[in-house]
Amino acid sequence: MKKRETFGSRLGFILVSAGCAVGLGNVWKFPYICGQYGGAAFILVYLLFLLILGLPILMCEFAIGRNSRKGISNAFDELQPKGEKWHTFKWAGMAGNYLLMMFYTMVGGWMLYYVYLSATGKLMKLDTDGVTKCFEQMLQQPETMIFWTILVVLISFGICAFGLEGGVERISKIIMTMLLLLMLVLAVHSLVLKGAGEGVRFYLIPDFTRIQKNGVGKMVFAAMSHAFFTLGLGVGSMEIFSSYLDKKNTLLGEAGNIVIVDTLVALTAGFIIIPACFSFGIEPNSGPPLLFITLPNVFNSMEGGRIWGIMFFLFMSFAAISTIVAVYENILSFYMDGLKWKRQKAIGLNIVLLVLLSLPAILGYNVLSHIQILGEGTNLMDLEDFLVSYNILPLGCLIFVTFCTHKNGWGWEQFYKEVNIGEGKKLPACLRVYMSYILPLIIMGIYLKGYYDYFADSKKYTIGVRAAWMGFAVVLLLLTLGIIYGTFTKKGKAKKK
Repeated sequence: MKKRETFGSRLGFILVSAGCAVGLGNVWKFPYICGQYGGAAFILVYLLFLLILGLPILMCEFAIGRNSRKGISNAFDELQPKGEKWHTFKWAGMAGNYLLMMFYTMVGGWMLYYVYLSATGKLMKLDTDGVTKCFEQMLQQPETMIFWTILVVLISFGICAFGLEGGVERISKIIMTMLLLLMLVLAVHSLVLKGAGEGVRFYLIPDFTRIQKNGVGKMVFAAMSHAFFTLGLGVGSMEIFSSYLDKKNTLLGEAGNIVIVDTLVALTAGFIIIPACFSFGIEPNSGPPLLFITLPNVFNSMEGGRIWGIMFFLFMSFAAISTIVAVYENILSFYMDGLKWKRQKAIGLNIVLLVLLSLPAILGYNVLSHIQILGEGTNLMDLEDFLVSYNILPLGCLIFVTFCTHKNGWGWEQFYKEVNIGEGKKLPACLRVYMSYILPLIIMGIYLKGYYDYFADSKKYTIGVRAAWMGFAVVLLLLTLGIIYGTFTKKGKAKKK
């Protein structure tokens, strides 16, 4: 049997895993909601939820991967008790990886395109309306988006083609190092701009009037939700890399390092964006408009803006590609572990698959813009994002946690033993009740509240539509719980390794 690949160094594992966790949400969402919900007060609540939500779930993924030495395609088969049905969840996990890449790869193409526009000076020649039209025109040109999407697919699978240590680890080290250096330079530049101090105060100083305006409950749930989603948990994208990890260090320490890097990137992104927007009197917003409309206008207003624009979109390209490479590696593991394919064969098939699967999101902005399944003003990318973010990710996290803590799954004893192997801080045994019962309830609450908030707009959705979608959410949850807890009827012992 061919020996499984392993990371060449601990740093390689940390940077590759952090590259998967560090995504676009760290940049186009975190700084905005941080400022919106009271600055430093929000950050403190957010960090608390990272510790009690993100960290435990990440340890579950890491423990399953390291013990099974398999990706999500075979991990449950390897560890589940005889006769159980946990392995059926691998199909949802793989669907989540493909669905995520169906639109995330396209957005990665947007980043590279804007590097090109910045480098050629085409953005610098535009006024505020021109910058807006440039982004809108790109969305109406499927051939442009297809070209840059294909380029991202080829670059990302090209990195994967060199294997784990020679490709994914080596290139991720370079990408993440450049990403962090670019962030540092951009943040320092933003902080020395005239008027940047007002932005820093908006970003960091606790403002309880903003908390009261938006509601304490909304602030707490926003912090909880972002802490839950920021690490990209639930589809095995983190689990795959722990399957290549040695057992020299405890998983509490390894998971903690990933959380720290992800948090530092999110906080630093705020120092890049918020002070610059305040310096030039531009209202900071979130999502694609922030990156492709607001910030190009900021760069056009500053001295040396062309250089800063190139550096910013290079940084964003690195952030996107680091995540894409990580998820592609998880997809490839499905074929290499499950079907015993060679890496090159799996890459060849998936280059074609990912290009074709990216077309609906691309065409959803133009040719297929009339398809608005989630309501007026939505598109196919919104649908794909909804299926991943509001369904597969939270339910996937519920599955990982219950598998690690319940007797009909792998079980707390095996999980606790695996987490604490190696040097470093140990997971306290007293957390068993919290992780076994309270954490799953919190995850289910986030899942149902997420649905409720998504369809809460009474002007956009009728009562009947909202009730139908909430009913759909409940059915999915009950189906998941049925598979999880229905297996109690067949008793077996988790496999030990």
